[in-house]
Amino acid sequence: MPKLTILAAQPKPPEERSPWQNVLYIASGLFMFLVQGLGLNFVQVNLSQLQGTFSATTAEVAALSAAYMAPYVSLSLALFKIRVQYGLRPFAELSIVAMVLAAGLNLVASDLHSALAVRFVSGMAAAPLSSLGFLYVLEAFTPERKLTTGLSIAVIGTLLAAPVARIISPPLMELDGYQSLYTMELGLALMALPIIYLLPLTAPPRTAVLERMDIFTYLLLGVGLGCLAVFFTLGRFYWWLEAPWLGVLLAIAIVFLTLFAVFELRRDSPLLDLRWIFSPTNLHLIAVMIMFRAISSEQSITLVSFFQQLGLQNDQMQMLYGVVLAATFAGCAVCARLMVRDLQGTAHVIALVLIAAGAFLDSQSNNLTRPEQMFLSQGMIAFGAAMFLPPVMSRGFGSSLKKGPAYLVNFIAIFLFTQITGLLVTTAALGSFVTIREKFHSAVLVENVLLSNPVVAARVSQLSAGYAKTITDPALLQAEGLQLLAQQVQREAYVLAYNDTFFVLFVITAFSLAALLLHLAWDQWKPAFAARSATALTTDASN
Repeated sequence: MPKLTILAAQPKPPEERSPWQNVLYIASGLFMFLVQGLGLNFVQVNLSQLQGTFSATTAEVAALSAAYMAPYVSLSLALFKIRVQYGLRPFAELSIVAMVLAAGLNLVASDLHSALAVRFVSGMAAAPLSSLGFLYVLEAFTPERKLTTGLSIAVIGTLLAAPVARIISPPLMELDGYQSLYTMELGLALMALPIIYLLPLTAPPRTAVLERMDIFTYLLLGVGLGCLAVFFTLGRFYWWLEAPWLGVLLAIAIVFLTLFAVFELRRDSPLLDLRWIFSPTNLHLIAVMIMFRAISSEQSITLVSFFQQLGLQNDQMQMLYGVVLAATFAGCAVCARLMVRDLQGTAHVIALVLIAAGAFLDSQSNNLTRPEQMFLSQGMIAFGAAMFLPPVMSRGFGSSLKKGPAYLVNFIAIFLFTQITGLLVTTAALGSFVTIREKFHSAVLVENVLLSNPVVAARVSQLSAGYAKTITDPALLQAEGLQLLAQQVQREAYVLAYNDTFFVLFVITAFSLAALLLHLAWDQWKPAFAARSATALTTDASN
């Protein structure tokens, strides 16, 4: 087992605060999550609008998200050690000032290339804000409530940004295009600035934990994870086997991450304890969190792509995401109540049942489905998602703290990998699955589109009738009708492909629910089984 630096000193006990002060700390933590999350989601939510702004293709605009994620996926790991060594308050002050400067730079980006550079800087500046969000929320609770109520509320912060971005983007875009989005981001960062000075956090003791070797190993990790972030963000747009540079990025990521593992496994005080991270217990935790990310990406990305294929825009989905927000808060409240009563298993079962039911309902969609028909299913998924993650995180936090404070950075590594890299992987996988299934369904549907079929011929005539006054050539008029019919066939193929995707998520969730029920049943039967085995051994020994 590698030797880790353990924090020997203890932080001074926090001062007694009034309930209103605790409410301010919770609100400040959620606000930090919102500032960080909106910076990322403003781009993802408005990809089609930004294409016109920068005169770029969808793939080129998606590179803005890749540029943001490249430094973000790994920088929080290094910042954890920097915070421990140099103190929490200087860390918080510098972090928020960097965020303000990065948000201001967005306003001067005039073309795609400058926007890419600014988004890279924004990703670096936003990396500390998630940590600050967790710290502010947990600051409001006593030690025994931090891993129950505190963690449940903190998880809300990670789920807020996507629906809020969907709700506020349409009116902002109507004001002044993308400049309004970035002005909003700058305004939020400026609002967060005084919070750092007016609401101080309980500062843990400073401890010398940084080593020179940390710089080298972090660079290996940063380059490796950064290349993976770009690979998974852009792979489905340029398609995985079509662009040679995607293969180069993947090869670089594999080489650098392998070198990182080789050096870290030989160190006495590693940046990450890879042996502990990849233990069977933590591998199970990683699988559970990645599954959660796949489910949550269905709500934030896959569902939106489905409605966009049907021709809907963000302003037509505002009410849907209002329902998602309300259900998220309700799920958080119920989860906190169950965790206080030590009913984490019950919370997991309820969450998976709701998510599975919601995904199954979504899989029955058609080309007439609109956001109003998905209020129930998406509310169920949002409610279940808010209940799912806190018990998992509580168990992970508890096990890492039992091994010592130095292991907290290793749990943070697991959480960041699953919530950031896991989001990229599952989004890329689901997006690619939709593309593959659309091609399959298109091929099946096109086989039946024959002009010798009277129904098809009548449909072509009906579609081309609107152009009869402007197109007098019968052949051209028929070609126009066939083109319009092809568009409808492709739309139907996409609807079927998204239904397949929703059903796959239902199957994954149902399988996870069955595995969880078996695990809970074994936990109930294990003591009785062990007692029966011990009794049998005692009887055999006496005979």
